[in-house]
Amino acid sequence: MIVTSIGLAAAFLTIFSFIPQALHTIRTKNTSGISLYMYSIFTLGTLLWLVYGLFTANIPIIVANGVTLLFSAIILFYKIKYK
Repeated sequence: MIVTSIGLAAAFLTIFSFIPQALHTIRTKNTSGISLYMYSIFTLGTLLWLVYGLFTANIPIIVANGVTLLFSAIILFYKIKYK
């Protein structure tokens, strides 16, 4: 139980670390300070972590990477659209 609680706390922090950047990017459409290369690799890595979590049925990994993937994909979309 303690291990899952630590994992869920980490998931919570990971998720909420992306909210300010995603909201800022959506509001301003300014992505000049964001690396397309880095966000592309990061988003792919997050997707792979999500797949791993699904295969291993690891709830903290699924939650953290599912929501983080959503935020990073939004930021990546804006980076591509509003270069």
